[in-house]
Amino acid sequence: MATRTTKSTTKTTGTSTRKPRATSTTTKTAAKSPTSTTRTTTTSKTTVVVDAPTPVVSGPMMRKKELVEAVVARSGLKKKDVKPAVEATLAVLGDALKEGRTLNLEPMGKVKINREKMLASGRMMVARIRQRDPQPHDATEATDTAASPDTSAE
Repeated sequence: MATRTTKSTTKTTGTSTRKPRATSTTTKTAAKSPTSTTRTTTTSKTTVVVDAPTPVVSGPMMRKKELVEAVVARSGLKKKDVKPAVEATLAVLGDALKEGRTLNLEPMGKVKINREKMLASGRMMVARIRQRDPQPHDATEATDTAASPDTSAE
């Protein structure tokens, strides 16, 4: 192996052993979502599967009026009773976010403020929301029943 030195760099000539190049394939997977892509990178010894983030297409914006109507429909209460409760809840949540608190409200999820920037018109917050997948009730009941011993058979 010959080495040639120049003023600013050192170059090595000759043969060298290189790691094998990684080959990658991209496939569409329908199991997670129709737009989910999975990238598989394979080297000579290991295979690494990386799920690429899927683009989120947001639906129409929900306003306070729509939220109140949805709560009325789900709870069966009157609108005049629901509206003050929804407004108070939104005020408390807004104050908590203003203080920089992390919210953990199931089933909505965990809301954490990542970045915050003061603007002339107010405050811009970038939040991360993590929501758990809903668990079926049958699976939790089956594990609860299996965990407790059956004393009625005695």
